[in-house]
Amino acid sequence: MVREQYTTVTEGTHIERPENQHVYKIGIYGWRKRCLYLFVLLLLTILVVNLALTIWILRVMWFSPLGMGHLHVTADGLRLEGESEFLFPLYAKEIRSRVDSSLLLQSTQNVTVNARNSEGEVTGRVKVGAQMVEVQSQHLQISSEDGKPLFTAEEQGVVVGTGRLRVTGPEGALFEHSVETPLVRAEHPFQDLRLESPTRSLSMDAPRGVHIEARAGKMEALSQMDIVLQSSDGVLVLDAETVGLAKLKQGTQGPSGSSNGVYEICACPDGKLYLSMAGEATTCEEHSHICL
Repeated sequence: MVREQYTTVTEGTHIERPENQHVYKIGIYGWRKRCLYLFVLLLLTILVVNLALTIWILRVMWFSPLGMGHLHVTADGLRLEGESEFLFPLYAKEIRSRVDSSLLLQSTQNVTVNARNSEGEVTGRVKVGAQMVEVQSQHLQISSEDGKPLFTAEEQGVVVGTGRLRVTGPEGALFEHSVETPLVRAEHPFQDLRLESPTRSLSMDAPRGVHIEARAGKMEALSQMDIVLQSSDGVLVLDAETVGLAKLKQGTQGPSGSSNGVYEICACPDGKLYLSMAGEATTCEEHSHICL
């Protein structure tokens, strides 16, 4: 500390000042002053560099009051213009395109869309890969514009809700198991319809009957083995103007009273057919009581 001494003198009085008087300078001098100026200059340099970097980042990232670059912040959410690339998973409640453009999801590997419940478990998944499209869900449904179900698939079965199922492949449709349908017909009226089982059997069952109709052509049933037409409780009716049995074996005439195991087919007035032992003349009248 510097002590200041005040001396009161009067006129004509001479007071000698002490010779060893110390003078203290107030301030920063020497190397401390130079270090201080250097430090202030360094701070100013860092401030200018930070300001320049901030302006450069704002210009490069296209920051604006509306958002960042093609990403705009609106009242409904985020709006992204142009093409964008996401390196990590994207979580969103709704993704939609503009009114005048389509929405395109593209990836070099695959595109996967997952739906999770409140516990984080995956309840539905759509995976679009290079080889196949995989859908994992308990219930899959495709609906029309008015909300009508067109296709439904679940563990219990698959339901086609359209009025017609059209198969355009040249080999038709291949079913490994049974098929239930009220109607099977060709696409065009004059186009053939084939029901074929190359290595197994073909069975058509219905609780109230099976109706087969060819309106503008003929119907053929070809088999390498036997064709059996059987009715357990009813009758077999062949309703046609002409009933032809081609390629029937014709027996040779044997001795009188001997049929040699040859029979003739007899018909009743109501169309019932029965066999009768063949003879030199017809024997149908002998067994006509069958028609009664």
